[in-house]
Amino acid sequence: MATPQDSSEAPYLLPPDAKDWEGRGIPDFVYEQKELAPTGVQWPQLAPGTPPLSRFDSALCSAWRQRMELGLFRYHLGDLQTRTLPGVVGLVAQLNVERGVQRRCPQNIQSVRQAFDPEQFNFNKIRPGEVLFRLCRQPNRPQQEDVLVVINVSPLERGHVLLVPEPAQGLPQRLRPGALRAGLEAVLLSSHPGFRVGFNSLGGLASVNHLHLHGYYLAHRLPVEGAPSEPLDPGGRLHLLQGLPAPGFLFYIDGVGSDLEALVSRVCRATDYLTDHEIAHNLFVTRGAPPGKTFPSSELTGVRVILWARKSSFGIKEGEAFNVALCELAGHLPVKTPKHFSSLTEAAALALIRGCLLPPAQAEEVRTALVALAAQEEP
Repeated sequence: MATPQDSSEAPYLLPPDAKDWEGRGIPDFVYEQKELAPTGVQWPQLAPGTPPLSRFDSALCSAWRQRMELGLFRYHLGDLQTRTLPGVVGLVAQLNVERGVQRRCPQNIQSVRQAFDPEQFNFNKIRPGEVLFRLCRQPNRPQQEDVLVVINVSPLERGHVLLVPEPAQGLPQRLRPGALRAGLEAVLLSSHPGFRVGFNSLGGLASVNHLHLHGYYLAHRLPVEGAPSEPLDPGGRLHLLQGLPAPGFLFYIDGVGSDLEALVSRVCRATDYLTDHEIAHNLFVTRGAPPGKTFPSSELTGVRVILWARKSSFGIKEGEAFNVALCELAGHLPVKTPKHFSSLTEAAALALIRGCLLPPAQAEEVRTALVALAAQEEP
């Protein structure tokens, strides 16, 4: 399956000369709830091919591709060397040398709760042409936030964007309900099973302290889509993801409307607890199988949200094959050098990932706290 490429969504493109963007308003991508598709998106079972693109995929991919052609990224992203590491897990390694060398240096961050600093780089300082469009849900909700879809100038993969809610407010990198809702709805707007959304907290390798989520296409299955899990509360609202590459807390929906709103509240209560207790975390949103005894080949019947509590880590770690953040915990490993790419084994990758997790006693404290939060919900 290829990453979506084609589109005729001209309203989301820049003028032929990127300088002409100055002064143009940001285009709106207006959508309704009926476009959110919690089911019916699957990996192809036979010959590889691209699924029919949704309107959202077409708009995002055409605008993203044009920005690449205009040179608005730090490097040109071609087809990345990709291999599935031999072993039982199915880790997907990709060689992305340019991202390792040319990405922006992380900010000086010392706390998961660090305040926003307008003097540091933030998304109010990007070039106008880096903005693709604004997500606009119709009808508008009360206090609905504007969410800009912006290119990541150091992309992991084609279509790599940032979802930035209300950038003018100067919100720190702490997950908020409006941001998570936008990320979930972006996944539900896509007809590509490989479009994922994620969040890195401060201390969880977020490099910019300005609220944002990542969204990108990866045309490969990942272990977390169907890894087995066990329920942690009687209501089935919180599960423990048991499969590798790392245990995490699993939330799941197979509907929209009130189900989605309940999930947003549930997840944000958990991330608020982690932030308030200075515990770094990563979050990953993907099409996936329902909780239970499932496997990587299971059908994608809904959306999985996986939350990992982890050791705080500030700054990029030199000399390692990859840094552990949202995509690595999910089984997608952007590798920095050809030497690491050719020699990396499943065992070595898992050891690097496990080294970033909380020690057992602290992990158990977090588990107990999140189960207690789930128990407080209305039945």
